[in-house]
Amino acid sequence: MPVKKRNPRTRPVFKVSAIDDQEKFKLLPPPTGSYPYRLNIEKALPGIDQNKLVFHMAGDTGSLRSPGFQKLVASEMTRQYDSELAAADKPQFLFHLGDVVYNFGQASQYYDQFFSPYKNYPAPVFAIPGNHDADVDPLDPEKPHSLDAFRAVFCNTELKPIALARDTNRKTNIQPNIYWTFQTPLADIIGLYSNVPKFGTVTDEQKDWFINELKTLSADKKALIVCIHHAPYSADINHGSGIHMQRLLDEAFTAANVLPDIVFSGHVHNYQRFNKTYPGGKVVPFIVAGAGGYSDLHELADPNDQQFPDESSLLDNVELKNYCDDAHGFLKIMLSKEKDGIILSGEYYTIPHTDLENAGATLYDSFTVSIN
Repeated sequence: MPVKKRNPRTRPVFKVSAIDDQEKFKLLPPPTGSYPYRLNIEKALPGIDQNKLVFHMAGDTGSLRSPGFQKLVASEMTRQYDSELAAADKPQFLFHLGDVVYNFGQASQYYDQFFSPYKNYPAPVFAIPGNHDADVDPLDPEKPHSLDAFRAVFCNTELKPIALARDTNRKTNIQPNIYWTFQTPLADIIGLYSNVPKFGTVTDEQKDWFINELKTLSADKKALIVCIHHAPYSADINHGSGIHMQRLLDEAFTAANVLPDIVFSGHVHNYQRFNKTYPGGKVVPFIVAGAGGYSDLHELADPNDQQFPDESSLLDNVELKNYCDDAHGFLKIMLSKEKDGIILSGEYYTIPHTDLENAGATLYDSFTVSIN
């Protein structure tokens, strides 16, 4: 098999022909917990290590067509968990970056696309919703509201069995809202909800909450992680960069006078790692990890393709450091307390599309963020 030529692109792009379908916005359901919608990890995982945190990340795992890829990703994360001999190195949970199910977030899709593939995954799964999780099939005779099933699975009021899980024995989760903060000993993980439109949208109420979380949590002296489904920066040909998400983050960071240490997204079905340099010199990685199982992957735009320009000043100071657009994969994130602060390291593992019967996850990319 010929080796795929490496794309020389170094900047994200905008997609000229994209249609911004803001009319698809869905009203948000009420929270299940109280403001400011924080969940301490001790409520879900008592006795967590105070000096080391390890977890998986993946987005866009659901798939109606060719579900074998999502099963491979789930099985390889499970194998990685089982193969770690040292308890401190085992992933303690999976943080899902959205689009748990396709094409609509109906309850009927959750067994085949989530509970069954992750039947053997031994750790809890936390999540933010993706656009497909929130979309509603207009032909569904039961007329569900947006995110009904997602809330039942991930935002329940207690850890308990759920009928949707059938024979898998996986219980509900207890996230307090569809946008929320996961508090751990080494990191505060802010999970945003960017709704259904192709390029995302965030309500003013959620934006105000986000700014307040940035201000408040920055005093915790922990890693500050932001997760949002729609990717602010991307160089792919299906979506491209999301100007609404860029504006949201820039305005929130400015209003709070706080920059996070790293930003994770899904939505785009590939892996991309960008570094954005902010005034003052801080470099914030923006990671796209949306190749978690959906069958179709999104290629990067050719540098000479005029349908995907990269000259906009909005894309300045954002550099593409690495990418993978021809294999599915997942992230393993590790945080450790060191003498001078916290070290966040990430590893991206890919699963090749050849010899699927014997496919194994291979380390593809790694990065480190020092948090002082």
